[in-house]
Amino acid sequence: MSSEPPPGAGGQQPPDDDPLRKNPYDNPPPPPGGGGPYGGGPHGAPPPGDGGPYGGGPHGAPPPGGGGPYGAPPPGSGGPYGGGPPGGGPYGGGGYPADPLAGMPPLADSGRRTLARIIDMILVGIVVWLLSWAFNVQEYQVNGDEISVGKSFGQSVIAAVLYIAYDTYMTTTTGQTLGKKWLGMRVATLDNGATPSVQTSLIRALVLWIPFAFCCACVWTIIAGGWSFFDKPYKQGLHDKAAKTVVVSTR
Repeated sequence: MSSEPPPGAGGQQPPDDDPLRKNPYDNPPPPPGGGGPYGGGPHGAPPPGDGGPYGGGPHGAPPPGGGGPYGAPPPGSGGPYGGGPPGGGPYGGGGYPADPLAGMPPLADSGRRTLARIIDMILVGIVVWLLSWAFNVQEYQVNGDEISVGKSFGQSVIAAVLYIAYDTYMTTTTGQTLGKKWLGMRVATLDNGATPSVQTSLIRALVLWIPFAFCCACVWTIIAGGWSFFDKPYKQGLHDKAAKTVVVSTR
């Protein structure tokens, strides 16, 4: 009785349940009876008459005209550094793709991203203003005929907390803020296209919104978001680079 495990056994990992994760390249398993690391029969033993582990003749001698253990592989072989069929070695035609964007939707247009960010700023800004007015920490205070304009630290704290919470929650849940959803975009992790985790979304939001709320709102928004207009090849803003994310189109 053969001790070879039945086909399909071996503890396959369950498929990821994230519907946004990109489809990896197919990497078909070896055919039944593939045996050991050098092919041939079960338990890694070469088939009768096949000789040693590298050759085809008796006693391990290579066949006439063969390449020997370190010679050139035959055309079409899928060696670890060759250009064999899909599913070959890690640097060949199969395995992991060289481009992280392979299998993802196209990158979103930077102009559309800017418009989505403006929509989000307006939506959250309305809530910030209402809470600032309720707690009497608004930036613009009117007293009779005098209008005093001063930066309110309390209002900055409210703005930072709300923007970061909004961006982190929405990105972790669906990869989309309301602005991105309405304009057909989402945030994706660069390495696998999945919806960003809480940690990744929080890093992204902190880099984007803390400078915006406390020191240089307009300048930082232009620098961080505008970076995607010139970044190659992934069109990342500075907050995307910090979190290792990209923004892709859903339309």
